Amino acid sequence: MARDNQDFMDALEVIAREKGLAVETLLESLANALVAAYKRMPGAADEAYVEIDPESGEIHVFGQELDEDGNVLREWEDTPKDFGRIAAQTAKQVMLQKIRDAEREQKYEEYAGREGDVVTGIVSQCDSRFTLLDLGKIEAIMPHAECPPNERYSVGQRLKAYIVEVRRSIKGPQIVVSRTHPGLVKRLFELEVPEIASGVVEIKAVAREPGHRSKISVWSNDGAVDPVGACVGSRGSRVRMVTNELMGEKIDIVPFSEDIVEYVERGIQPAYAIEVRVGEDGTALVVVPDDQLSLAIGREGQNARLAARLTGLRIDIRSESEVVAGLAEARGTEGDDEGKE
Repeated sequence: MARDNQDFMDALEVIAREKGLAVETLLESLANALVAAYKRMPGAADEAYVEIDPESGEIHVFGQELDEDGNVLREWEDTPKDFGRIAAQTAKQVMLQKIRDAEREQKYEEYAGREGDVVTGIVSQCDSRFTLLDLGKIEAIMPHAECPPNERYSVGQRLKAYIVEVRRSIKGPQIVVSRTHPGLVKRLFELEVPEIASGVVEIKAVAREPGHRSKISVWSNDGAVDPVGACVGSRGSRVRMVTNELMGEKIDIVPFSEDIVEYVERGIQPAYAIEVRVGEDGTALVVVPDDQLSLAIGREGQNARLAARLTGLRIDIRSESEVVAGLAEARGTEGDDEGKE
């Protein structure tokens, strides 16, 4: 019996080592399973607990008599003679389940709190509802709404994605990832630009229309470092890596400014602003040359929308001639009012 117990402990240690679990965790689970097995035997005490010697593997069952308040009145050893055989049969499935539970918890703990990180995975399944990414020990789910409209994936394709949520489920931890989140752009630049990773350069804001265009504003904490140049890289190498990962999404990089007028001017680039008027109500009127109006607004209003998200203002873009005409009309109205008086 002693030899069997030792063999059992050796096997338990092997399992714990292979699964990355604590032997104590497995012994506790086994003890609970053995209590349940004992209570199913004829003549078993109503209350009992099991002790397993972590060195020898010897198993002892102790019966208890409790009063109404749960205090122990009497305790005695009640280990059945053939309990080793019964324990082995009963505990096997329970132990496997506990191991699976522990592995799930371990995986959850590995990813819990990692919302906002970027992971790299291999596409294992994709359809109209979601895409599954194999992260190695676990799969992540990317709902259709988190996939940019222009991206199409194939099984075996390698992708980077942004973790938006880590939640527990019956089948284990569920990791929800996204390729539309603005945070993905920020994280990709952190991976490609050492100055951002070290904190010398900061990304102040990100505005994104996934699959089409993004604008980011950057700031340098070192006057000797050009934040835009650091993000662009030699011959555009750094920004090109981010663009390639985003499957061709265009990226505008503009220097951040604490001067809101200057910031808006930079935000509507590549268009040039003649004048910017910022109101106290969070609006900004941007006047641009006539030939720059379409460029400032962008295709289907995209440039104007991204500039507004980047700066946090409601932006109204007008052409120079439109503003002049409006002023002339306003003066004419004032003149008519004066004539009536």
